[in-house]
Amino acid sequence: MARISDLISAGRTFSFEFFPPKTDMAQLTLGRTIAELEALDPSFVSITYGAGGSTRQRTQELVQWIRKETRINPMAHLTCQGHTTAEIAEILDTYAASDVENILALGGDAPVDGSSLSSDYTYASELLDDVLASGRFSVGVAAHPEVHPRSPDRESDRRHLADKLRRADFAVTQFFFDAEVYLRMVDELSELGVDKPVIPGIMPVTNKSQIVRMAQLSGAVFPAWLAERLDCVDSPDDVRRVGVEAATELCGELLAQGVPGLHFYTLNRSTATREIYTNLGLPVGS
Repeated sequence: MARISDLISAGRTFSFEFFPPKTDMAQLTLGRTIAELEALDPSFVSITYGAGGSTRQRTQELVQWIRKETRINPMAHLTCQGHTTAEIAEILDTYAASDVENILALGGDAPVDGSSLSSDYTYASELLDDVLASGRFSVGVAAHPEVHPRSPDRESDRRHLADKLRRADFAVTQFFFDAEVYLRMVDELSELGVDKPVIPGIMPVTNKSQIVRMAQLSGAVFPAWLAERLDCVDSPDDVRRVGVEAATELCGELLAQGVPGLHFYTLNRSTATREIYTNLGLPVGS
C-alpha cells in the first residue's frame, strides 16, 4: 500500500468513493462493485462516514476489509461531528494498526434528525491538526469548487480552504458539472499562495432527481444545459447514457487541463464509472 501524497507525486491518480452498506443486500451489491472496479486498478478508494459519525463502525470495518482482502489502497473518511479527542486518537490507532495510511479529515454533516452532538471539535481544521500530529497518515481535506454551503462568502471560503491545504497533503472536491468552477477555484488558491494538488470529484448522473437533491445539499449548481439534455430522455438507461456522456466530456476537459487525478463518486455502483473509463481510454490493470 502507499500514501496518497506519494501516489500523487508519482503521477495522475484515479480513484473511487464508496459508502458503508446498511443491509445484507447492499453489502452484496458493494462487494460486486468493488470486485468490478478493482480490475481498473484504482490508485485508491475512499470510504465515507455517515452524518454525525453514524456509520463509524461500518466505515472502519469496510476500510479494514478492503485493506486486508483486496489489492486496493483505502482512504478512510473521518469527521469531527460528535467525537472527543480521545475517540479520534483511538480510531487513528486502529487504522495505523491495520496499516491504513490515508485519512480524509472532514467537518462532516450534522445528524439528519436535526439534533446536535457534543464534540471536542468545531471545525475540520481542528481535526486535521490532530490527524497530522499523529504523524502516521497522508491527510486530505475537502474542497467545494462552488463554495461550501455554510460559508458566509467566497473570499472567506477560499481563505479557509487555503489554510487547510497549507497543512494537508491534498484535497478532494465535492462533485461539480462545469470545469470552469474547478479551474477558477484552483486559480484562487494559487493567488493565495497554495498549489497543493486538488483532485476533482466526478458524479455521473444516473438518477436525475437524486443528483439534483444531492447538489442542493452540497452547494453544487445543477446546470441548465445538463437538465435540458436529461429532459430529452425518459428511460433509466438513457438517463445513465446522457449522464455518462456529460461526465466523460467533463473528465476529458479536466484531463486536458492537467488535473492531478479524477475521483469518481460511484454510489456503490460500477457501471457508469466503467463506461467513463472506456470512453476516455484510461489504463486498466491486469
